[in-house]
Amino acid sequence: MEIEGKVKLIGETQTFGSNGFRKRELVVTTDEQYPQHIMVEFVQDKCDLLNSYGVGQDVKVSINLRGREWTNPQGQVKYFNSIQGWRIEGASAGAPAGGMPPVAPMEAFEPADNLNEEDHDDLPF
Repeated sequence: MEIEGKVKLIGETQTFGSNGFRKRELVVTTDEQYPQHIMVEFVQDKCDLLNSYGVGQDVKVSINLRGREWTNPQGQVKYFNSIQGWRIEGASAGAPAGGMPPVAPMEAFEPADNLNEEDHDDLPF
């Protein structure tokens, strides 16, 4: 899945526990009728992906939705969801959809004027 929008906040890298678990939060504001402020977590080595981005920049973030179950000390089961980022790239307004390069207009191509009538069927079968 992907989220596109403008960077609202990039948090500092946080380290947890004795094993050095790292997490960094990014907030992206979507560009729609009712903009949403989506918090995305980048963990471990993915934290460094945010180093070259800044507030106000248009981005496209590839995400995974994560969910987990937790039982509290009283025995109640609770569920938590998180949005985890694994790739981020700048979003340019003129970028073609689907990652395909733009196609030149018809005027850019030259017509084939050296066709011979006998060359129209050169298939080997």
